[in-house]
Amino acid sequence: MSQYHIDTNCIHAGYTPGDGEPRVVPIVQSTTYKYDHAETLGKLFDLEQDGFFYTRLANPTLDAVEKKIAALEGGVGALLTSSGQAASLISVLNICRAGGHVVCSSAIYGGTFNLFYKTMHEMGIDFTFVSPESTEEELNAAFQPNTRCVFAETLSNPALIVTDLELFAKVAHAHGVPLIVDNTFATPINCRPFEFGADIVIHSTTKYMDGHAVQVGGAIVDSGKFDWNNGKFPEFTEPDESYHGVVYCKQFGNAAYIAKARAHLMRDLGAQASPQNAFLLNLGLETLALRMERHCSNALKVASFLEQDDRIAWVNYPGLKSSKYYDLAQKYMPNGTCGVISFGIKGGREAAAKFMESLKLASIVVHVADLRTCVLHPASTTHRQLTDEQLVEGGISADMIRMSVGIENPEDILDDIKQALAQAAQQVTGKNLRIKVLEESSIGTLSTKANPVDEVIRRAGELNINVEIND
Repeated sequence: MSQYHIDTNCIHAGYTPGDGEPRVVPIVQSTTYKYDHAETLGKLFDLEQDGFFYTRLANPTLDAVEKKIAALEGGVGALLTSSGQAASLISVLNICRAGGHVVCSSAIYGGTFNLFYKTMHEMGIDFTFVSPESTEEELNAAFQPNTRCVFAETLSNPALIVTDLELFAKVAHAHGVPLIVDNTFATPINCRPFEFGADIVIHSTTKYMDGHAVQVGGAIVDSGKFDWNNGKFPEFTEPDESYHGVVYCKQFGNAAYIAKARAHLMRDLGAQASPQNAFLLNLGLETLALRMERHCSNALKVASFLEQDDRIAWVNYPGLKSSKYYDLAQKYMPNGTCGVISFGIKGGREAAAKFMESLKLASIVVHVADLRTCVLHPASTTHRQLTDEQLVEGGISADMIRMSVGIENPEDILDDIKQALAQAAQQVTGKNLRIKVLEESSIGTLSTKANPVDEVIRRAGELNINVEIND
């Protein structure tokens, strides 16, 4: 399918029906597969022959979707997982064991950060978190003799920091280790990290690839370009006694990484995707190119509006020329970034809450990157396990609102935002008027329905005013 454009591959790659076969990728809802000869099954177990013998390792439905995702990213192979978290876990564990070390961008999804900082640290793997804006010298300083990979996101979730992929790849390769990139937000439609030096790409397929919020999944894609024979990765160059002494580099060549991830870790961890979820994912992939174009155009309209609105404290969207990441975004994602915007509303957390609660078309949900517009307050939800210091390092402020702009009519999205902003501003104005009364008197009595108690006390304290709060 390489001769076709990427939007055509979204539809056709991975599966070619034969004469009289289903036009659409079928759901093979079976755990087992029949063979007439024991010898054939033995060859499958020894990884000497392609085929299916147990769905935990491979399944025809999963296989078709894996081939499609590999084609979209330009890799030699892919592995579907049960979630994006599973993809992150397996991608690192495949090349880093206890006693190993990883250099990781600090601006990554909060769940991934906690996986690395807490759980994998407890497994004996250390992580050094670096700024995604690090210089070459700063990146080099983070490496240790036992470093086995570098991990970063194309577009960080939710800070929307654009990683300089070529710089990260250059430094990683100088130290003889691969660069793993989470490409969830950009998708291969807007960025193909392999073209900029990345070695492994992962996705939370729960997001844009699915696009309809109907399945949870992940994917790992192998570029086939990294040289595992450099002496740092004996797990690829020496026999795996747990799998009949297979030497992955010898038997699978440039597909050694993805073969080991499947045969070793998927076998042992069992974090496979289901055929039903793979089927649903494929339906989403078929329209991915169309949806990403609309997501990006809608998001740019919304970001441009917010940037000009006096009620907005700040806006971060790499597609805006005012963004500090605009030049990097143009380099790596010239056709658009994603549909996610982060911004703050004047009036702080209270105004932000009022804004989100006033939205009618958009919904408050713990999700991002599907076709419906939605919002979230990351600091109190998806990233609430992070400390204040970690939030700052990840580019997340207390007043940040993450808006995932959908593919609805842009005028309807903007109208919804405008009316919600008006209600949020009305609340802030009402509060300011009540505080003004406080300033004019030594003692004030306020209704907590109009003003939060803590805000009244804080403001009165600043003015050296005694305030009586009556419930």
